[in-house]
Amino acid sequence: MRLVSYNIQYGIGRDGKFDMARIADSVREADIIALQEVTRGLDRNGGADLVALLTDLLPMHFPVFAAGLDVDAGSEITGGRVVTRRLQFGNMILSRWPILATRNLLLPRTRSFDRGNLQRSALEALIVTPLGPLRIYSIHLDHLHHEERLRQIRHLKERILAYPLEGGAITGAVEYGSPEPPHPEDFVLLGDFNMTPDSPEYELMAGGIDYAEGRLTVAHHPVDASRIDDGETVSWIDTERPERRSRLDYCFVSAGLASRVHKSWIDSDAAGSDHMPVWVEME
Repeated sequence: MRLVSYNIQYGIGRDGKFDMARIADSVREADIIALQEVTRGLDRNGGADLVALLTDLLPMHFPVFAAGLDVDAGSEITGGRVVTRRLQFGNMILSRWPILATRNLLLPRTRSFDRGNLQRSALEALIVTPLGPLRIYSIHLDHLHHEERLRQIRHLKERILAYPLEGGAITGAVEYGSPEPPHPEDFVLLGDFNMTPDSPEYELMAGGIDYAEGRLTVAHHPVDASRIDDGETVSWIDTERPERRSRLDYCFVSAGLASRVHKSWIDSDAAGSDHMPVWVEME
């Protein structure tokens, strides 16, 4: 099973061109696709509905989208009718298998005054895969400050680890005449975490390195599945200042899935965004 995470930067590539077809081409071989910076009504890409475009370009994948940011973008009454225009910015998951249930987890944020600060979120999708039922998350953390990211990671881990106790979108479905969905412990976190591997945020997510035992595989820390192979370590390049480049995008898996990770890589040839797709293969 192949999974990929890709921050698509509204469909605008490192060459400054808007091209959703090349984005779809770079991820279509994945079984599960997690995308960030998916928009509707954004001026920078002509107000394109990226959800509709991606759904059309990837017809063999079941899609789900959820917006963290959803604000008015010029709604009005025209000709005696309401015309609704909205700006949406969020995450998307596409899967070869049906998506049984979803939730949109809004992450903590702080009001800013001199920089734009958007509501960030994590989209959860319950999918029955060849590896069994899994929770897949498409995640986008804050880009402004590590304090915000630390708060978001704490909140995210609390929600993810509480899932077996809380259940997901619905429990007790028998009351409504529906089958009870699975409630798996195992999960995969895919996304743009806006953190580097040597950062405090990374340590909070994956756990610290013990002086004698290294980094242990334990139930309360997700395992970084996207760093098992040596190779490309850059997943983002600043298009205006190309010397600025970092590893910001990851795939983390629950401890129970760590042994199922076979390989990982970054597609440095993909030029459809300022980020690059991060791939993980599990078996």
